[in-house]
Amino acid sequence: MLVHAAQRMGYLTAVLDPDADSPAGRVSHHHIHTDYTDIDGLARLAGLADAITTEFENVPAPSLEHLAVARPVRPGAAAVAIAQDRVREKSHFVSCGVDCAPYAVIETDEQMALVPPNLLPGILKTARLGYDGKGQQRVSDREELAAAWESAGQVPCVLEKLMPLDYECSVIVARGQDGQVVHFPPQRNLHRNGILAVTEVHAQNIPEAPARLAVNSAIAIAEGLQYVGVLCVEFFVLSDGSLVVNEMAPRPHNSGHWTLDACDVSQFELQVRTLAGLPLTAPRQHSPALMLNLLGDLWFPDVDTAGAPRGAQAPVEPRWADVLALPGAHLHLYGKAGARRGRKMGHLTLTGDDIEQVRSTADFAAALLGLPIPLSE
Repeated sequence: MLVHAAQRMGYLTAVLDPDADSPAGRVSHHHIHTDYTDIDGLARLAGLADAITTEFENVPAPSLEHLAVARPVRPGAAAVAIAQDRVREKSHFVSCGVDCAPYAVIETDEQMALVPPNLLPGILKTARLGYDGKGQQRVSDREELAAAWESAGQVPCVLEKLMPLDYECSVIVARGQDGQVVHFPPQRNLHRNGILAVTEVHAQNIPEAPARLAVNSAIAIAEGLQYVGVLCVEFFVLSDGSLVVNEMAPRPHNSGHWTLDACDVSQFELQVRTLAGLPLTAPRQHSPALMLNLLGDLWFPDVDTAGAPRGAQAPVEPRWADVLALPGAHLHLYGKAGARRGRKMGHLTLTGDDIEQVRSTADFAAALLGLPIPLSE
């Protein structure tokens, strides 16, 4: 989607990706098929590109630092390195004056022994390489906490206190080299099994006070990093209406894919603009939107049309023609080589004149695809 946005604006593109079937690599002008740490591959990328970004926050920060010697890299390696480490990330949030859930860092047996009892029950999260619910375990007491840390290999972790969650939201901001910042409306999100399932964006989706605080907090986080590029910040809204930050993603984000179809400027175009040093215009949402994430599970329905269990049968293509017959349906499939359970294969955005119409159409689309209904919490 980023490659398409750049090409639509007249730019040539190059993608470095170790996946031979990389969807971005297949549609780009150049695909450098090598590892993210390959020095020769990085040199080829620097030779082709005038500016460089990352779509994946687990690209090694040293590789971005290496590229930055020759070319502008946006976002910079320092910002990506902070996003890759929950300990550093939370420290940055605190330094920006943005509230986090109460937490403790666990890197040693001594720190484990000193965990305050009021942090339990909680969620133990590995400090690095956790996304889409990976590297996270709920724990109710010290015995479960010790066992969870043991099962994680006693790697550095963060224990977060379980909070009375009402709902989740996220804010996408874009910041230019000149410090100009624009943002999209706050997005209300629903996760299932740690993976984003539904995003809804319209004028009434989040009350004014938490929406304003979420936007201001996201901007403060970006400013604190001297960030250049598109940044997504995810928040928890608690039962008392207060807000705590969860994490950030230094890139265009799954929860912002709806902007392709419901805004005059998408998050991907804004990322291209930050790379090219172009003006950032404040995006305008022209339609209420509801986005459904499409995972590989849809290709493996539990029963066939006769109601018999499918077992280990081959993947079955979902009912795209029926979905596309619905008004305001915008289907985006990512061109990934094969479907598997839990893999993000695409998304479906529904737009319309009002949110009631959009929700009704989305419910119908979910029923056609076999997604859980209702689509809200």
